[in-house]
Amino acid sequence: MAGLVIAVASPLIALARVNGLAWLPELFGCVLVPQIVAGEVLPGTFPSTEASIQKAISAGWLQLVDNPAPEPALPDLDEGEAACLRLALSFRSEALVLMDERAGRSVAQELGIEVADTAAVIGMAKKKGLIPSARAVFGQLHASDFRIAPAVIQAVLTACDED
Repeated sequence: MAGLVIAVASPLIALARVNGLAWLPELFGCVLVPQIVAGEVLPGTFPSTEASIQKAISAGWLQLVDNPAPEPALPDLDEGEAACLRLALSFRSEALVLMDERAGRSVAQELGIEVADTAAVIGMAKKKGLIPSARAVFGQLHASDFRIAPAVIQAVLTACDED
């Protein structure tokens, strides 16, 4: 397991929608969030998800950090994704970046950075006994208009013995 975990906006928002933010400290301990990502997840327009994220910040395990230097250039990514990857590169230890976007995951892998998406976090929570059913969580996400590819869901359900 990675020594440092960094999150972009998408997994934080998705997990907030299913009351899954509480799984993160159980799975990873502290999770770092660059300030630019904090601006994306706390824009002041989504009270239900923002309250959960703010509670995690107040609890101290979701930690806001300064944005890293703007190098290397990562022009194909949005600023939040780029900041997370730059932050991961700035640490010499192994880092895990929680990221859903395909382009960001591809760049991370090219840079040698480990990534996990929301579906993987749900699978980890199930395997650790933090939730009774990954399938039920995927259903909640689907109902909230958050989409995960059916093949990805099936792979997680198979890995969790829920197929």
